[in-house]
Amino acid sequence: MKNYKFKIRGNQYFVDIVNVEKDTIELEVNGTKYNVEIEHDINQSKTPTIVRRKVAPPKSQPNTIASKLSVINAPLPGSIFKLNVKEGDIIEKGDVLLIMEAMKMENNILSETSGVVKKIHISEGDTVLQNDKLIEIG
Repeated sequence: MKNYKFKIRGNQYFVDIVNVEKDTIELEVNGTKYNVEIEHDINQSKTPTIVRRKVAPPKSQPNTIASKLSVINAPLPGSIFKLNVKEGDIIEKGDVLLIMEAMKMENNILSETSGVVKKIHISEGDTVLQNDKLIEIG
């Protein structure tokens, strides 16, 4: 016989499990006998559930060199996986300029301004450090 003590909303309960047979448990709560039917087994996962917050992708910080020229810098160290633009291309705000591999993940580097690609300082396969100059847009 197993004995348990519960405290629910300030009330003390003494529970004795008298007998367990298949789907029926005979128990006694504070001296009163009950027969309880089990509907199903409760399987509890041993693996914890990880809850992650949504994190906004890092934004490139445009630096103004001239009045209309902005520079896209590397948001973190990594390597250039794929270039989607070439010098002279006309781009819109939000276009994917390149794909950068960092921390074993592919990251899209987006244009923060509309304009024309003036100069590309990198090529596919290059390794860059954080804040390295990637592309100039004018």
